[in-house]
Amino acid sequence: MSDDGYVRSAQRIIPAPPEAIFAVLTDPERHREIDGSGTVRGVRASDRPLTSGSSFDMHMRRGFAYSTRSTVTEFEPGRVIAWQTRPLTLPLPWFIGGRTWRYELEPVDGGTRVTETWDLRAERNRALVRPLAGDPERDMAQTLERLERLVT
Repeated sequence: MSDDGYVRSAQRIIPAPPEAIFAVLTDPERHREIDGSGTVRGVRASDRPLTSGSSFDMHMRRGFAYSTRSTVTEFEPGRVIAWQTRPLTLPLPWFIGGRTWRYELEPVDGGTRVTETWDLRAERNRALVRPLAGDPERDMAQTLERLERLVT
């Protein structure tokens, strides 16, 4: 991964099968439960379960309330899911949008290695978004910890 600050990842071995973990990740209704950043407030609308090309809209809050639409860009059942997120609340779409969240699941002894990646390379204004993002590594570590609690 890049060390430019625009791509960050966290890993955790979760003592659960990939299918159980993937089921949570493909259900946007569960995303608030696992969100380590505290920004996800709830689902506005979604395809369920998520598959390739699915979209889901979320209520968010980081300093102020806003909404986003995410579209699944990678999908390999039980192995990989990624979505690209764009804001819906004006004027945000004029300035930002395009970050990707990706989860990769790999069966290992004792469970599943889950890698969460936050990728700003396609972000419209990554130089603006990066400093406002807080601590993505900490947030992702908390997300993976919450995910483990849900599936074990």
